[in-house]
Amino acid sequence: MLTSALLTLLVLASWQLITVMAAEENNSGVNAAGGGGLCSIDLSTFLPLPYSNMPNMICKPVWNTFLLRYSRAKDDTMTIVLSATYTSGWVGIGFSKDGMMLNSSAMVGWISENGFSRIKQYFLAGFTPSEIKPDKGELPLTNVPPFVTVNGATIYLAFQLNFATSSSLSRQAILLAFGSRYPLHHRLTLHNDKTVIYMDFSAGKEDSGPVSTVPSNIFNTRKTHGVLALLGWGLVLPVGAIVARYLRHMDPLWYYFHVVLQFTGFLIVVAAVAVGRLLYGRLHANVPAHRGIGFFALALSILQVLAFFVRPHMDSKNRRE
Repeated sequence: MLTSALLTLLVLASWQLITVMAAEENNSGVNAAGGGGLCSIDLSTFLPLPYSNMPNMICKPVWNTFLLRYSRAKDDTMTIVLSATYTSGWVGIGFSKDGMMLNSSAMVGWISENGFSRIKQYFLAGFTPSEIKPDKGELPLTNVPPFVTVNGATIYLAFQLNFATSSSLSRQAILLAFGSRYPLHHRLTLHNDKTVIYMDFSAGKEDSGPVSTVPSNIFNTRKTHGVLALLGWGLVLPVGAIVARYLRHMDPLWYYFHVVLQFTGFLIVVAAVAVGRLLYGRLHANVPAHRGIGFFALALSILQVLAFFVRPHMDSKNRRE
């Protein structure tokens, strides 16, 4: 069987998992109920005025790791700060008249591979990257320059809009999206995921429209992925390998223990990978090493299970040879 190679991959996969979870845990002040931790962060330590001092600021989780902070002035000027977990690529927030992407305008921010901050308005004239026009759009930006920065593992996009009438604040369709690849010459790459929500900025409440997305329990899902992976790869499968290595004198009991533990561990691992795939589609994270090791270890686990079915019988001539 592939015991030695599998054990090596199990250790690497477990270490990668612990590293990723630890990094995300430092940034997981948001919870499914209300994002309390990140909402209490002091923005003045890394954002300039007026974004660092928003009177009567409202802060709420809106989608995955996305948090939206905003403050409305008497002249209907909206100071907006969008934050999300960030590793690479870009993060964007758009404003739509009908809830559709076409002919909408968006603010998109990223930190380049060289460490330079970039935030631009884009006009969404179509659905392909070539039709997403930089430095174009219909957003009523004020004279206050937009700002983007990364604090810890979170990116912050800050900008101001001056809505002409309060009626435009009552039910505003918001587009949220992210891409894991960096823009090339300010041309956006294809998004990894997107959604649409409706916000009632006038009342400070989120209006769940027909295409609105309720904030998910993504952090609980992430923990489930971690627990399953550590239980399967870090405990059950290694114990099964240890039984096969050191308890052979308890023949044939060792073999039954080994088979039960390996099949149980394999099922747990498959569940962990399934949850991980769900997370990858919903969580803004770019962890190729973690995913690669995980899939490779899963492939070895599958080969080990297949080896059980093709294993010759104890009395087989092939086995004796």
